[in-house]
Amino acid sequence: MHRRFDNAEQWAKVFDDPARDAWQQPDRVIAALELSPAMTVADIGAGTGYFTMRLAKQVPRGQVIATDIEADMVRYLKERATREGVTNVRAEVTPPADPQLAEGSLDRVLVVDVWHHLGDRVAYAKALARGIKPDGRIAVVDFKLDAKQGPPKEHRLAPEAIIADFVAAGLEASVAPTELPDQYIVIARR
Repeated sequence: MHRRFDNAEQWAKVFDDPARDAWQQPDRVIAALELSPAMTVADIGAGTGYFTMRLAKQVPRGQVIATDIEADMVRYLKERATREGVTNVRAEVTPPADPQLAEGSLDRVLVVDVWHHLGDRVAYAKALARGIKPDGRIAVVDFKLDAKQGPPKEHRLAPEAIIADFVAAGLEASVAPTELPDQYIVIARR
């Protein structure tokens, strides 16, 4: 399922709507990552920076690499970081099938509301796995099958499907104990 997200100003009204906090619960998602101040974190499918800016505050001596397949989102995110005085964010356009992460460079990878859009999910999981350090983790946040928010039901994935993607990529994966109203978090590691 590919959907265009190429008008950043328009999507910012949706992605950065304060009402999103109630169902997305960004503080709980970020707590599940167990970050420390000097980590390098990737925000895959970063959009307008809803999570990117929050992550940047959690890793003040580290870096957030924010990727998106839409050039306009990356432009918007770069401008937002400048406007907000955030200096530890690097935003990059990446192709849909490759996150283009340097091998072994990341402590954490966050993928929110994106996994159901991917084509070859196992290949993408393998690419993410190459990007993490030996003790790194990947967190995928996606919509429960019965969620009130999110994509059409036929595009949603059970957490077991995402776990299977990471197992096929050579990682261990499980559902995090963090409870979210409409979503789950799958954590993958070596």
